[in-house]
Amino acid sequence: MLSSCLGVIKPVRNFTAYKSAPAPDYAQQASWAALPTHRDSADAVPKNSGLRDQQATAPADVFFIHLTTLIRPQGWNGASTDPALNLFTDQFSIRRQASVFNAAGRIYAPRYRQAALYSFFDADSSANARAALALAYQDVKTAFQYYLDHYNQGRPIILAGHSQGSFHAQRLLHDFFDQDPKRRGQLVAAYLVGFKVNPNAYQNLRPCEDSTQTNCFISWNTGEWGYSYEPYRDALAINPLTWTRDTAAAPASLNRGSVPQSFNRIDKEVADAKVHDGVLWVHPPATSGYPRFLIPGRPELRHSFHIADYGLYYMNVRENAVARVRAWQQVNQ
Repeated sequence: MLSSCLGVIKPVRNFTAYKSAPAPDYAQQASWAALPTHRDSADAVPKNSGLRDQQATAPADVFFIHLTTLIRPQGWNGASTDPALNLFTDQFSIRRQASVFNAAGRIYAPRYRQAALYSFFDADSSANARAALALAYQDVKTAFQYYLDHYNQGRPIILAGHSQGSFHAQRLLHDFFDQDPKRRGQLVAAYLVGFKVNPNAYQNLRPCEDSTQTNCFISWNTGEWGYSYEPYRDALAINPLTWTRDTAAAPASLNRGSVPQSFNRIDKEVADAKVHDGVLWVHPPATSGYPRFLIPGRPELRHSFHIADYGLYYMNVRENAVARVRAWQQVNQ
């Protein structure tokens, strides 16, 4: 029964039975969900927050890779030119997640032929999932190379993503940063949120150990307090209220502000945090707007706050990104 429920989000045919959409041309503005020179969803700030978009004067760049928004697909990969899919992506990920960085850096967020959500739950036909994710990464890698060649101009880089975006960002760290000392020096930090990250995945890059360390990476996956998730037991989990890996409980009083799905307010002190066995525990907020991750056929995820990984700690992430850029500048300028 659970398998049939999961089938709701499963592509009908194998990967090879579908014709892939054309690859994005990153010389075209339309191939980017966010560019600092254009008005887009990454410029947003929560209503009545007093915050403002500071990309025009920001000292760093942010390369942000959005999460999966291809939920009930016609194939294994989406088209980067699909208007409805792009609108959903902009509202769901670019506005609510990428915007957290618009005080620290100029935001570049590529559109890409994202893999369908089912790719991450495809135990029976993993070849389809591997092919779909490989095609998606091909676009992300091309976009990042275009960004380096045409936009970066040696500026410090924040690499960030969520869920599928963090899956691809991990590969960018491997392909562009880990073996390149000069590029590692440009890395402020990588926020690899919402995906399992191995803390020992790289030869030279290491997890961040405090709130201002640079040239390092960060990850967490938020789940309900008291519930373990075996697949993430060895995952990197950094507490976004303390920016450490220790297992001490951090009270909600340390939370500078959460932003709900409605993006219309900042809620103070609604989310605590504690690292436990690769998961970031949080007591379910009493305030509405922070949904659980409900996938048909995957009841174990009902304790996950995956969708709210950024929202629960929005202001802490926003302020931390600014602090890390400042720390990078002190060392490099």
